[in-house]
Amino acid sequence: MTDNKKALEYSQKWLDIIHKETVDMTEAQWISKETTNNFVDHFNAGWVKYRKSATEGVESGESVTEWRGKGSKFYDVQGNEWLDFLGGYGALDLGWSHPEVVKAVQAQAGKSGIPTQELMDPLRGALANLITQIAPGDIDHAFFVSSGTETIEGALKIARLHTKKHAFIATVKAFHGKTSGSLAMMGKKDYREAMQPFGTQVFHVPFGDADALRKQLEICDIIGIGIAGFIAEPIQGEAGAIVPPDNYWPEVRKICDDFGILLIADEVQTGLCRTGKMWGVDHWGIVPDIMCVAKSLGGGVMPAAAFIGKKEIWKAFEEPNPFMHTTTTGGNPLACAAAIATINVMLKGDIAQKSAEMGNYFMGELNKIATQYDDIYDKITGKGLLIGQHFKDSDVGYQVAAGLFKRKVLVAGTLINAQVIRFEPPLIVTREEVDDVLNRLRDTLKEITGR
Repeated sequence: MTDNKKALEYSQKWLDIIHKETVDMTEAQWISKETTNNFVDHFNAGWVKYRKSATEGVESGESVTEWRGKGSKFYDVQGNEWLDFLGGYGALDLGWSHPEVVKAVQAQAGKSGIPTQELMDPLRGALANLITQIAPGDIDHAFFVSSGTETIEGALKIARLHTKKHAFIATVKAFHGKTSGSLAMMGKKDYREAMQPFGTQVFHVPFGDADALRKQLEICDIIGIGIAGFIAEPIQGEAGAIVPPDNYWPEVRKICDDFGILLIADEVQTGLCRTGKMWGVDHWGIVPDIMCVAKSLGGGVMPAAAFIGKKEIWKAFEEPNPFMHTTTTGGNPLACAAAIATINVMLKGDIAQKSAEMGNYFMGELNKIATQYDDIYDKITGKGLLIGQHFKDSDVGYQVAAGLFKRKVLVAGTLINAQVIRFEPPLIVTREEVDDVLNRLRDTLKEITGR
């Protein structure tokens, strides 16, 4: 029932909270309880059941509620310090509230936030130029949206327009987002099974198996199904930081060229230094036809995303209808300001090299731990600071994640499975913070195994 008076009072109460740097314990407890109730009553009660913040390590019985953060650390509303080794699933590559990104957004917010859509907005053009300067090969065009799944939708759309073909090939266990087109590409039944059938015809092949891709394309050619493109993550993220064989991506590039189809790289999670290179595909020296970029592009301050590609492909968006693909809020000045600042910080700080060095150290120590506890560990996978801890079963994985949570370290499983627990900290994480988490992991494993 409409109650404008109540809504006005409630909105003012939250505005007062927003403007506070700190809150007292009474306010903190109210915020925690109110947040939990709001999520259960007005958002998604099932979603809350999967959150360790509501089920683990909370002695007071209240859910842990985030409040503010800086760098690789954040603080809950009651003032407890946490080490963030999840990093917003890759969105917080520069950590919490990076000052240079925040400053750029604040400066732009005083000028404009949403473009007129009629005049030329300078930051969108500047970012298009900038992001193609750091893109591999001859990629020179960009279109901006607000989320990773939108980049996939855009990539699929322009691929179909350019090739005049409708079908795609994707990989098993892939994660590409949850809107309809993106979901059709996903290789995990937990999310796609209930939503079938999809409008786009999609064939799935094992990730890391180039021969399977070639065979599927041969079959489609024989039976007359036109394939617009092949889409895959350079390193599968949600599947568990799965790195393909060394010859996989060069072979995939050759196969796509042989069959005249587009190669679409989903760099939503692997892009912008996460794996120790600017782009995941840089590990194999290949150039995709289209790339999808999101998560860390906004520097953890604004949602920003893009799909980028080559000029000849982009002509499909220019003629005969240049309004075939548009967005009201994608590429807005605030998001573009954040993205420009993010790229600037990454380049001048050589974040890719830091990610590679810290990842090598972190994975080296994790491999030592996995060897020590080989009865519960299966393997450690990944590149840079995209790392997967693979356990023998999901029960042990959950115990490890829960044990770290009680020790104020934030991690998560992959997809809806705890058999693989990821480490995906901000790329600005320090050696001291990594060592601290390793020690808390060792304490957790001692508690679980009794040794």
